[in-house]
Amino acid sequence: MIDAKRRKSCADWSEAVEYLRQADPLLAKLIDRVGPCTIARRNDYFAALCQSIVSQQISTLAARTVYQRFRFLFASRRPRPEELLKFTDEKLRSAGLSRQKIDYLRGIARAFASGQIPVRRLTRMTDEEVINSLIQLRGVGRWTAEMFLIFVLQRPDVLPVDDLGLQVGVQKLFSLPDRPKPADIPALAERWRPWRSIATWYLWRGA
Repeated sequence: MIDAKRRKSCADWSEAVEYLRQADPLLAKLIDRVGPCTIARRNDYFAALCQSIVSQQISTLAARTVYQRFRFLFASRRPRPEELLKFTDEKLRSAGLSRQKIDYLRGIARAFASGQIPVRRLTRMTDEEVINSLIQLRGVGRWTAEMFLIFVLQRPDVLPVDDLGLQVGVQKLFSLPDRPKPADIPALAERWRPWRSIATWYLWRGA
């Protein structure tokens, strides 16, 4: 059960869900088991990238705790690039951040503060243009950029083939003996186009 606040923030993915249900009987069974797609809108680009950096290489529970501490360092409880750049290493380490992550966060903050990230143009850029723009930042790889496309820009047809959860989900859905290689996934996922982001979300839940 999702609460009323989260339900209000969720986009309407009913068209995508119905399309996927018709396109793939196996996925239709998973959709019936999981229920409605609840990918929620996120409008703060900087905060979203900060959260991705904070979450790298630690458990989901630890990431949630560290990001909460990080967020509370800011006066408005909302990460701001100009404010972050004024923080000392000691203050950032108090949230549980490693030296490497502090360097990554400062680099992202400088990119936003300087206008290197074309914030106002992101919604008009293609998926690959967004990815190419974001991976210029230290600490941001293709996977992080793809998560940004799915969860922040709400792009409907992203297929993050390097994602372990997607690979496991595909293996389970199709009852494959081994986890598929990234190069093998696009052919299996072709039937889900143009809603591969939504299919991926369901496969994560199935995995």
